[in-house]
Amino acid sequence: MKVEIQNANVPFDPAAGTVLERVLFSHRGLIVLMCLLVTLFLGFQARHLELNASFKAVIPNDHPYIQNYLSHEDDLKGLGNSLRVIVATENGNVLDPEFLSTLQKVNDELILLPGVERSYVQSLWTRGVRWMAVTEEGIDGGPVMPDSFDGSKASIEELQTNIMRSGIVGRLVASDFRSSAIVVPLLDYDAQADQALDYGMLSKRLETIRAKYQKDGITIHIVGFAKVMGDLIDGLLQILIFFGIAVVIATAMVFWFTRCLRSTAIVVACSLVAVVWQLGLLPMIGFRLDPYSILVPFLIFAIGMSHGAQKMNGVMQDIGRGMHRVNAARNTFRRLFMAGFTALVCDAVGFAVLMLVNIEAIRQLAITASIGVAILIFTNLILLPILLTYTGVNNQAAARALAQEKAALGAPSGFWSFLDLFTQRRWAALAIVIAIGLGVGGAAISTRLQIGDLDAGAPELRADSTYNRDNDYLTKHYATSSDLLAVMITTPPDKCADYATLVKMRALQQRLEQQPGVVLSNSFADLAKQLGSAFNEGSFKWAEIVPNQRVLNSIVTQAPRGLFNEDCNLLSLYVYLADHRAATLQGVVSEIESFAQEHNTDDVKFLLAAGTAGIEAATNQVVKHNNYLMLFGVYTAVVLLSLLAFRSWRAVLVAVLPLLLTSILAEALMVVLGIGLKVATLPVTALGVGIGIDYALYILSVTLACQRAGASLSEAYSRSLLFVGRVVMLTGMTLAAGVATWMFSPIKFQADMGLLLAFMFLVNMFGALILLPSLAAFLLPDSRRKAENAAPATTQDAEKRCFHVEKEKA
Repeated sequence: MKVEIQNANVPFDPAAGTVLERVLFSHRGLIVLMCLLVTLFLGFQARHLELNASFKAVIPNDHPYIQNYLSHEDDLKGLGNSLRVIVATENGNVLDPEFLSTLQKVNDELILLPGVERSYVQSLWTRGVRWMAVTEEGIDGGPVMPDSFDGSKASIEELQTNIMRSGIVGRLVASDFRSSAIVVPLLDYDAQADQALDYGMLSKRLETIRAKYQKDGITIHIVGFAKVMGDLIDGLLQILIFFGIAVVIATAMVFWFTRCLRSTAIVVACSLVAVVWQLGLLPMIGFRLDPYSILVPFLIFAIGMSHGAQKMNGVMQDIGRGMHRVNAARNTFRRLFMAGFTALVCDAVGFAVLMLVNIEAIRQLAITASIGVAILIFTNLILLPILLTYTGVNNQAAARALAQEKAALGAPSGFWSFLDLFTQRRWAALAIVIAIGLGVGGAAISTRLQIGDLDAGAPELRADSTYNRDNDYLTKHYATSSDLLAVMITTPPDKCADYATLVKMRALQQRLEQQPGVVLSNSFADLAKQLGSAFNEGSFKWAEIVPNQRVLNSIVTQAPRGLFNEDCNLLSLYVYLADHRAATLQGVVSEIESFAQEHNTDDVKFLLAAGTAGIEAATNQVVKHNNYLMLFGVYTAVVLLSLLAFRSWRAVLVAVLPLLLTSILAEALMVVLGIGLKVATLPVTALGVGIGIDYALYILSVTLACQRAGASLSEAYSRSLLFVGRVVMLTGMTLAAGVATWMFSPIKFQADMGLLLAFMFLVNMFGALILLPSLAAFLLPDSRRKAENAAPATTQDAEKRCFHVEKEKA
């Protein structure tokens, strides 16, 4: 990278610089006015931005499991996005008339909620929940809730009998008879409002129902994807509060560094303008924020603060050397525009690589972040220096910055002197050995990184959250948990009751029930065994699949909805799991895949997978496959762009190797903290690479410019520390402190992201300040030779070599 640097003692030539620079600074007022109008317009558009979620947006729609599910979605109602609402009593049991009246009211209100697929709701009060039994007159059946139910003792006894012979104990009625569940299948579309289902509003309606009926010994527990998303959306206020705290911390630390209120305000304002532009553009292109992309605006603010602080620091130093504020702004623009532009392009490409993951939520996050970074090129690389031509900086602050700079050049001391030691081969070797040790250790730990959730319930929320307490109640009182995996068995039309197929299904059930984490399974084969006994006067000796096709065909007319489809060419095998931890899902999925390979034929196929657990298993596989593919894409893009910027493969290695160490250590930290790799955490390591390259590009660009002017590595690195290194440390510490406050958030997802991002900000910062010069000492041989043979640099030498750079085209 060639950099043109103007000295304060040389008259500033307004005709110098690139065409872009001359055009921008010749029309400063017009650009400021245009940015003001755009900000007002997009700020107005941001009012239309929605915060919502989508079930299908967080699943990999092109995965074979999901394709299987979607191709049979109409026959598998309730096996995707659904809610379980449990009404429990502390003063009796479900056979109490008052409890049943409350259950009916809750059931009726749930059916009327937007997005509910009403005909598939299951509870004691829906006619689709039926019983079947052998009587003196033969096989009989009907709705579990008697048509004549009036709360009398006789009707209560009839209901109790129907519950016992319906097989819903453990599924819709708790084994202790103290609660009853309502299964509520959901659509992603609200037909009444003619729009996507609003999960935030749905969650509020559910909480209204809870508050209305949760009294007098009645408690209500709600679980399901929609409730998790609703709780995260409800937590938006906390997210915004912590975002505000991070902005305040960043502002305070930048002001502490500069002691200049006006320049600090401009840096913060330009970064916030970028966020406003981003939020205003999203509704215009049909995008919304979801719980996974809600943190992207802060990342844009963080990147903007990093670049803005560099520009502000450069202007301050030049004004301190006697330049007029316009010349200082142009000089800083000239020095740092290409480095900043390259860094932001690396950021944008790093975000864009997330498009490789075919999950809509991640792709929208990638586009949202890329738009934000593109905006920063204008707001922080162009608008900010132009605004500084009008405001300049505080004279006392500029003089203070220059005094600190000259003192450091004359007699480096303290931390900056310590950092300069790493340009010497002995210290550099020590740093590299430590880095290799950390990398090897981190790589060993990261091999234990698990894919998917590592905790029961919703890991995005705290363990003591209302949702996770509700989920804990469900798992303790019901055999059929919310973690359901459904195997689809396809057959020729009207052949779903084929004896050979049912025998295979039963064999698969027997194998699955031996798997850790499997609580219960249910299928048409179970019904065939039950009716085998029923057809033989209820004798348990005949509780077997009868090898008589006519008998099996007659069972189809008695079977409840959900075990097979209307065309009798699809069977469903329901597997209820204790949890949806990665290890549980992997064990069950591996067993089913192995069975399918052994028994699939052209006519009969065992297909994965439907149900919440089945969909999560597919998502885990996509995340696992794309993790290293995504990182490969990010690093490839960063390497190519760095090579274009530095035109030296050695310099590229110096810039990229510290980032690689950060990625390894971040995965190791996830293992230590018990954070699994999933949709919510997959983008984090890629984001860390994109943000981390900023530090390396700024420091290395100044270092190389000074080296190419004849300075030794020690001189060049010392100069880069004073010019950009102090700001790298400032932004690294500031942003880490800002996101570290997220660890106190009641939303565990935000707390985890805050801890990971703070770690990556700090490690990237120290990598750029310590490991980068250490690698340069070995990988830039000309600089090393100069550093070893040259006499110690004086202030005049540094000024001459690092400011009087021969004018070249950038």
